[in-house]
Amino acid sequence: MNIQTDKTSLSAVTSVDIKRILQMIPHRYPMLMVDRVIDMQLDHSAVGIKNVSINEPFFQGHFPSEPVMPGVLIVEAMAQTAAVLVVATFGGESEGKLVYFMSIDGVRFRRPVLPGDRLELHVEKIQSRANVWKFSGKAMVEGKLAAEATFAAMIRDR
Repeated sequence: MNIQTDKTSLSAVTSVDIKRILQMIPHRYPMLMVDRVIDMQLDHSAVGIKNVSINEPFFQGHFPSEPVMPGVLIVEAMAQTAAVLVVATFGGESEGKLVYFMSIDGVRFRRPVLPGDRLELHVEKIQSRANVWKFSGKAMVEGKLAAEATFAAMIRDR
């Protein structure tokens, strides 16, 4: 089973694996920035996991002698985690729809994300109206804050 639910709560989804993520959002290599979603509570919050490998294509140019994950891709990873949460919340009719950034505010990068890091992407819904959702996000490595942002996105048909 690709999505595992907590039988005590219909609004709790505990895990979404990569096979299910590929059904839920349209991102693909090299732009798929989330490997798994854990601790998801529908219509509320989720934690995405990105295992950062030296094989990531962006490390060829950012920076060859000192590889660092680009900050914009950390924010993208938070947004993709949020997109999985939105699709899971809306259900099957939203699968494969596009989720576009509308705004990104208060972005702060606190520490570099390096090859070998396990990036945890904590997103929490601040509000939603129709097809527009606003989130706060934090990217953590080993319990330490690497980046944070507030962002809004719109879900729509392709």
